[in-house]
Amino acid sequence: MENEKVKYLIDMINNMDIKDKLRLAICMSQSKWSGLIYNTKENYKKFDKKLKDIDEEYRTTLINFAKYKLVMFAMAKLMEMDTTEQNKVALYLFNNII
Repeated sequence: MENEKVKYLIDMINNMDIKDKLRLAICMSQSKWSGLIYNTKENYKKFDKKLKDIDEEYRTTLINFAKYKLVMFAMAKLMEMDTTEQNKVALYLFNNII
């Protein structure tokens, strides 16, 4: 069961464009609910800069991430996972972006 949830999210991430991957990474880095073992503050800075470089809207306005349905769906699925599963997905996502 665990591997199916992780695989499902990894497949979803693979189908996202780079902007949505960065939005998801930013949401994960900012969330207080997750037990990510990675340096989220440092990662947030990297992802924030990358998204600002490629997304005019993100660079110039305060974005309501809730309007990005795929990102919010992925976050909801992540919240259903235990910490180990979340970290597997985060590691995949973060490595996929960097």
